[in-house]
Amino acid sequence: MAKAFISYSHRDERALERLHTHLATMTREGTISTWYDREILAGGEIDHEIASSFAKSDLFLALVSPDFLASRYCYEQEMKSALERHADGTMRVVPVILEPCDWRSTPLGKLKAIPKDGRAISTWTNENVAYLDVVTELRRITAEQQTSKSEEPLPKIQGERARAETRTYRIKKKFDSIDRDDFRRESFAKIQQFFHASVDELNQVSELIRARFEKINELAFTCTALNKANNREANITLRADTELFASNIAFSFSRRAAPGTANGFVHIDADDYELYLRLDDFSRGQAQGDKAATAEEVADALWRKFTSNAGIDHE
Repeated sequence: MAKAFISYSHRDERALERLHTHLATMTREGTISTWYDREILAGGEIDHEIASSFAKSDLFLALVSPDFLASRYCYEQEMKSALERHADGTMRVVPVILEPCDWRSTPLGKLKAIPKDGRAISTWTNENVAYLDVVTELRRITAEQQTSKSEEPLPKIQGERARAETRTYRIKKKFDSIDRDDFRRESFAKIQQFFHASVDELNQVSELIRARFEKINELAFTCTALNKANNREANITLRADTELFASNIAFSFSRRAAPGTANGFVHIDADDYELYLRLDDFSRGQAQGDKAATAEEVADALWRKFTSNAGIDHE
């Protein structure tokens, strides 16, 4: 489990609450735990408890805003100490940009910030999409940290075996049909969440654009996008509810596509160590080889294709 220390200005408490709301799933599943100064109970020694929690954390989330940069405590104490630990590899500093501000001129400007491209959350047409991007990146970070910990070399053994070299070990696994089906369902749920949030964002872009998300059942949904500027309509349906393609997720560029029809698949594949997704889009004329992808990467690729069919492009 990643232990995250959250540094923020008290003027940004609303953003802190929204972040915790979006982190609820990660917290519930034990992927991440968070600490911030409101965890200090009455009578606690503030500086001591902050220092203690800071020392136990391996992730530093800086909720960056004009108020954060103006705060001596956040900027000159917490952030400075975190960057020192970041430099020696004992803590990872992640800037979460809440409001437009001059953060790129600070030491944080050298780091990759979230949401995407360091675009301030307050400037997104739908803040939920921005927070989803934050959570998606934090999932990648925590997964990488867990992998790094599991691959740490074993300590050298002293005495007669001191000559043995330290090695990195990876444990091979076999994934049965239940493992694959669980992974398929989890991936579908993430893709569905991505599309639902993205449709909400698209509806805020322009009065010339309308979009709709329709849930068909627990394992199927369809989306429609109308572009009145060029009179184009696009549709997409994703299904993980058909026995014919039981080991895959099928997608079709039509509204409420019937089970058993597809313009491509999201394959569930595995190597000797982990399960992953592979996008096979028939419209491109060929499969994308064995390129491993996450649910978020697959969702982004299909969303871009879907909106492009309606003449809507985005960065």
